[in-house]
Amino acid sequence: MSIKIEKTDKKDEVKLEFTIEAAKFDEAMKKVYLKSAKYFNIPGFRKGKAPMQIVEKYYGDEIFYEDTFNEVVPEEYEKELKENNIEAVSRPDIDVKQIGKGQDLIFTAIVQTKPEVKLGKYKGIEIKKVEYNVSDGDIEHELGHMQEKNARLVTVEDREVQKDDITVIDFEGFVDGKPFEGGKADNHELTIGSNTFIPGFEDQIIGMKTEEEKDINVKFPEDYFSEELKGKDATFKVKLHEIKKKELPALDDEFAKDVSEFDTLKELKKSIQDKLEEENKKKAKYETEDAVVKAVCDNVKLDIPSGMIETEIDNMTKEIEQRLMYQGMKLEQYLQMLGKTMEDFRKEYEEQATTSVKNRLVLEAIIKEEKIEPDKEAVDAKVKEMAELYGKKEEELKENEGFMKYIEESMKNEKVVEFLVENAKIK
Repeated sequence: MSIKIEKTDKKDEVKLEFTIEAAKFDEAMKKVYLKSAKYFNIPGFRKGKAPMQIVEKYYGDEIFYEDTFNEVVPEEYEKELKENNIEAVSRPDIDVKQIGKGQDLIFTAIVQTKPEVKLGKYKGIEIKKVEYNVSDGDIEHELGHMQEKNARLVTVEDREVQKDDITVIDFEGFVDGKPFEGGKADNHELTIGSNTFIPGFEDQIIGMKTEEEKDINVKFPEDYFSEELKGKDATFKVKLHEIKKKELPALDDEFAKDVSEFDTLKELKKSIQDKLEEENKKKAKYETEDAVVKAVCDNVKLDIPSGMIETEIDNMTKEIEQRLMYQGMKLEQYLQMLGKTMEDFRKEYEEQATTSVKNRLVLEAIIKEEKIEPDKEAVDAKVKEMAELYGKKEEELKENEGFMKYIEESMKNEKVVEFLVENAKIK
């Protein structure tokens, strides 16, 4: 195996020419034949029993070339990158120059490489102090949520529907006089003012009385997800069965006893204040860290290879796909609802991906410059924590090279951010 390396006329890009000896290529071809022999059905031979030379004669010499390339190249490619300290950050653009039985395999691969980061000022960065205080209004807001959660529904019989009422209705929708799919429901609970229905629908429920029937006229929005309904006029036949309202519990000591482990409302309020203060400290910490990292990265001019940005967008897309899967939806369906193409979708995340990659590169450079390493005790403690969390043995996790690398890199990133904050001037 031999390799020639030369820079292209583009920044942070190299062209690699690989030569893999004929003997190694032919040996890999035999492996491919043995793996795939069972699929070949050639007259005069039982299926999967035809010799390699017969298969080549019947289908053509090139029948095994592509699979042999995929068999032999990936391992050799990664090995040569490692030995030559080439940090490839894009998929290789492959061009096969020579391939064939009894011949050296020769191909070129053009790849983008990790850019050199020339650090600017990263110590003594000036930022404004981030601080959040807990107000009486914040505590009352939390208490309001607790009241809502513990409210009871009371049926109203002596008045018409008002805003914030919960109504129980039957409805059926029609467009051009014909019912449409998904436009009918019985005993549907609708909170007036929730804006969960088509604009204008809930407003026309206000003023209705129990058992009253009414035609409600609305227009579907132009950006409605259904192509058949967007922009169309519709009539809904509605019957109101029941009006309910929330009855909130009184804010007193009895309320505190019912919803918490405290005996008095005063103690409950103090608990809420302590919780909010802790949340505010965490929020201020994260925002301070973000502000310092942003300021440090703003001091660095860096041309990021497009391959790194594309890979980051790929990773972000996979995360979104997984979240949608948990909701029972595919990415294609989600994009259709938004009226966007995959190209539009990826374009929207380009700026976020660029910022993420730049932050990572700059932090890596500072870690290297400051020789930041995680403490062994801290790594061991983290492994122990993860072992308990996943029900694994610590030794088992420590033997997992990929897992340990992830843990160590994560802890380096935590330490470098702490380092930057400690060395910042916070006003």
